[in-house]
Amino acid sequence: MSDKADRRWLTIGLMLCVMAISFESYAVLTAMPAAARELGNVALYAWTFTAFVIAMTFSIVASGQFSDKHGPVQPMIWGFGIFAVGLALAAMASTMWVLLLARFTQGLGAGTMNVAVMVLIARAYDEAERARLMMWFSACWMVPAFVGPPLAGWIVQVSSWHFVFWSVLPVMAVGGVLVLRPLRGIELSPEEPHEPKKRLMLLAAAVAAGLALIQWAGQRLDPWSALWAGVGLAAIVFGLPPLMPKTIDWTGKGISGVVGARLFSAGAFFGAQSFLTLMLVEARGLDPVFTGVILTIGAVGWMAGALLQSQDWVPWGRDQMIIVGVGGITLGVAVLAVAAWLPDSWLGLVVIAWVIAGFGMGLQNPSTSLAVMQLSDDDELGRNTSSLQVGESLGSSLFTGLAGAWFAHFHETAALPFTFGGLMVMMVLVGLVSVLMAYRIGPVPSGVVDG
Repeated sequence: MSDKADRRWLTIGLMLCVMAISFESYAVLTAMPAAARELGNVALYAWTFTAFVIAMTFSIVASGQFSDKHGPVQPMIWGFGIFAVGLALAAMASTMWVLLLARFTQGLGAGTMNVAVMVLIARAYDEAERARLMMWFSACWMVPAFVGPPLAGWIVQVSSWHFVFWSVLPVMAVGGVLVLRPLRGIELSPEEPHEPKKRLMLLAAAVAAGLALIQWAGQRLDPWSALWAGVGLAAIVFGLPPLMPKTIDWTGKGISGVVGARLFSAGAFFGAQSFLTLMLVEARGLDPVFTGVILTIGAVGWMAGALLQSQDWVPWGRDQMIIVGVGGITLGVAVLAVAAWLPDSWLGLVVIAWVIAGFGMGLQNPSTSLAVMQLSDDDELGRNTSSLQVGESLGSSLFTGLAGAWFAHFHETAALPFTFGGLMVMMVLVGLVSVLMAYRIGPVPSGVVDG
């Protein structure tokens, strides 16, 4: 098979896998309120999302290290298999703790694949192709958003949330068949491989454990909480700096600002998203299908942002796209906070809020990835790409965990507008920090990463 044909099938297979993972992601949002009701332990609700990203915090570092030494092929294959195991485990979960284990396993696989895909794009395609591929991958991520949430809601209503996870496995299998042969046929190993640094993987594990301890402390709020939070914070402060790019500094310029903007904007967006469907079910009494429809409508914004960032006629540089993107996320979450405080307000506010926030993510996510590619030397690409995703995982886990702590503390003792409105306000403040970070990036030069 020719190299051109290999790349074509590789691209198609990867797009199919991205679609399957996207469907699972949106399906979890739609199905989790039903799973929480069936399995109990609703105080653990936030953990179903943070367990995923805590695992990613470790796996993306390990994947970046092995991608720098061996190329992205091995991490991609391993990540694919681990993610599939996590899907099967979630489909068979009979307790909340088993579901948390399944989500943790999925996070290990997803983080491994995410870095491998970014390294593959940087090494196998030129700069113009990368922007188009990022647009197509964003489209593949968004297409399931148009059918996945209401479909998942329908599955929950007529059958069980378990079948939401089972339904993803056949699509993953087809994508894996399409990807496997091209991966073997395309040479993607770096010219000067680096030995994986076990110390970095241990530090990543320490950061992941620190995130879990902080969330655990926030939900317990007992005399031991301060100790657990202190240990968790110390683990993050100790373990995080070596996981960041070598060129990162406190000025916030260049890669430093890109990582910071991604970290805080992901925290704001995913922290709000994790509780959006539960808010619609509990505070507004919507059924799973209708909450899925709202997610679907909101996904239009993400698709529009992803399409816009790939167009040559757009006069903005990558740094400007990031500023507009994180600003859109913050504005969207702010409108959502208003809707949370006023549960009897027009439901269209929620839809508008999520369209705006999604538009911001569609601009920010591919633009920060491309900015890191353009600011990185080839021999540091794996590390810098993993650093960007470590930042995203850190922000998502930390701030979703803090939102979960707020929810666990006030859900049974306070009114629902205060419970959901308060955690949304927290996410607005996080988003404002991302805007400040984005303004510090400065111009991102156009350039090609050597393949």
